[in-house]
Amino acid sequence: MDEEVFELSATMITVEVKDDRTGKVYRRELPIDYYETANFLKLSGENMDGSVSQIVFFTPRGIERVQDITGKGADHGREHDHDHGHGHE
Repeated sequence: MDEEVFELSATMITVEVKDDRTGKVYRRELPIDYYETANFLKLSGENMDGSVSQIVFFTPRGIERVQDITGKGADHGREHDHDHGHGHE
C-alpha cells in the first residue's frame, strides 16, 4: 500500500503547453523550485539579476487558514463565548 503524501517538492519542473494558434505542444524543463502542500503551491526561481522571485497559489483550505491566523476568519471557540451577554446591561 502506498504511503500518504502530505507534501511534494522538486528543484526542476516540466511545463507542457499547447499553443492556441497552431495547436502544437511544447515541453520545457525549467529550473524552478516547486513546493506543494494541502494549503498552497509555491514556485520559486531566480530573476535575470539573480534575485529570488516566488509565486504562491493558495487552496481554499489554505485561504481559510490564513484568514483564521489573521483574525479575519469565522469566530470560533472562546472568543465568541466572551461576547455572549454583553451589550444588554
